[in-house]
Amino acid sequence: MSFLRVEKDGVITRLYLARTDVRNAFNAEMIAELTTTLDMLADDAELRVLVLAADGPTFCAGADVNWMRSQIGVSESENLEDAKKLFDLFRTMYEFPKPTIARVQGGAFGGGAGLICGADIVVMAENAQTAFSEVRLGIVPATISAFVLRKLGEGRARELFLTGRRISAQECLRLGIANEVVPEAMLDKAVEGWGRELLFSASTAQTLTKELLREVPRFSIDDAREFTAARIARQRVSPEGQEGLSALLEKRSPAWSPGK
Repeated sequence: MSFLRVEKDGVITRLYLARTDVRNAFNAEMIAELTTTLDMLADDAELRVLVLAADGPTFCAGADVNWMRSQIGVSESENLEDAKKLFDLFRTMYEFPKPTIARVQGGAFGGGAGLICGADIVVMAENAQTAFSEVRLGIVPATISAFVLRKLGEGRARELFLTGRRISAQECLRLGIANEVVPEAMLDKAVEGWGRELLFSASTAQTLTKELLREVPRFSIDDAREFTAARIARQRVSPEGQEGLSALLEKRSPAWSPGK
């Protein structure tokens, strides 16, 4: 990989953005590499938790200025293909089947903000910032909008999208973008704590729960009844469901628990 690096620590995998010379900004090659790598990791049966992190002082500066310069004069049809590939990256992050944690230092701007809004849990350094800054560049937060709106809702997104202003880590916590804000020196410890917390839950149950979170809000009440009843019925009779019930009745930790 040219722009990423991967570290495996048992069932937890850390995927690092590694273009520190441009503050981990996106270009077409990095977008393709990140999408492909996420797809590959999604098929890793041993992986239980994915941590998305970044080398250097900045999580992600958004789009690479040199890449943006190369887009001047590019046709609308070529722009369309690039935009679809960027959307697919955010969708791959959002639909990743295992729990995801974003570890954010420095800043996460533009597309970087879109990435963290696709994560399940976001831990930010107290001096970190984010922004949906597209309108300040004369463009729109289009490809990230589907994922940011799911995270924040329309009401909160209106002001942030229309102003493009910077948002502090503490405000991210208040808005629901971040789950925890800590001193930068404590980022790894905080991420480790969230990773351990996630390992107390069953892996397939977590994957199905992520599916519920994505799909159920789109359903009518009648459709939700059929969908949710089928999911819980199937999971109750699964090996995980049976093990969880047995562990409860026998007053022991289930087989997947790190406390076992």
